[in-house]
Amino acid sequence: MSRVIVVGAGVLGLTSAVRLLEAGHRVDVVARDLPLETTSAIAAALWYPYRALPQERVTAWAARSREVLAALAAADPDAGVRLRRGTEVLAEAAGPPWWAGAVPVLEAPRVLPPGYAGGWSFVAPVVDMPVHLRWLATRVEALGGTLTRLNLAALPDGADLVVDCAGIGTRLLAADRSVEPVRGQVVHLEQVGLEEWWLDAAGPTYVVPREREIIVGGTDEEGVWSRTPDPDVADSILRRATALVPQIAGARVLRHRVGLRPVRPTVRLERVGRVIHCYGHGGAGVTLAWGCAEEVAGLAAG
Repeated sequence: MSRVIVVGAGVLGLTSAVRLLEAGHRVDVVARDLPLETTSAIAAALWYPYRALPQERVTAWAARSREVLAALAAADPDAGVRLRRGTEVLAEAAGPPWWAGAVPVLEAPRVLPPGYAGGWSFVAPVVDMPVHLRWLATRVEALGGTLTRLNLAALPDGADLVVDCAGIGTRLLAADRSVEPVRGQVVHLEQVGLEEWWLDAAGPTYVVPREREIIVGGTDEEGVWSRTPDPDVADSILRRATALVPQIAGARVLRHRVGLRPVRPTVRLERVGRVIHCYGHGGAGVTLAWGCAEEVAGLAAG
């Protein structure tokens, strides 16, 4: 049994820790930010491969993650996962998306909002991230792992293997300047009975219903480090979201949040000596997490 240190307590770090523990490793998770402080906690967390490449690997990871999330939705209400039908809309009609192979069924939309010419509807997992992250952390502890706040200046020593899931922190820890922040701002609204999600990736504009609230977004600001919500941006988000889904007009605003997506030209998932790098998932962390975690466990066994 190997001793493994996982760096990072977002969705990639915690899912990797779970799969490694299930494989029999001794696992300690260390991170500057605890799970509910991470970018993962802010994500709207609609299953959707956004800002993540290469296409072939991302499609495979996304397909496996969707399978796991769908199973959790059916089997464990405490995991914070629900399957919801929704629609991605397009200004111009187009063929199936490159990731279509990760979805069992893509259908033509039953109805399109004004101004849109095409799109596709499908059932996707929607994850309440604070709930899911707490569930993952509990799972890590139940399997015998640990979770510790630790501010690192470099990847740690003292383990047989280190798994680097540090997200934007890999600019420092892995000396990888190809990882760039892409700022995403969202608004939380009261739930007004919305059941289906809507997405216009060109905005991006999205309206994602959870059980008790609705997450609307967003922004895609490359190289911006500020985590402070901008009121003018929030107004723009609400205008776009309401135009897409008029049902949310007048819904009470609960809070504003900002996260920094760790975007890289391609996701880095590889083993280099005693380090497994797993970062650069862009806006698709929860979409790829379980597929990537299983590959991490495979690399640890190799």
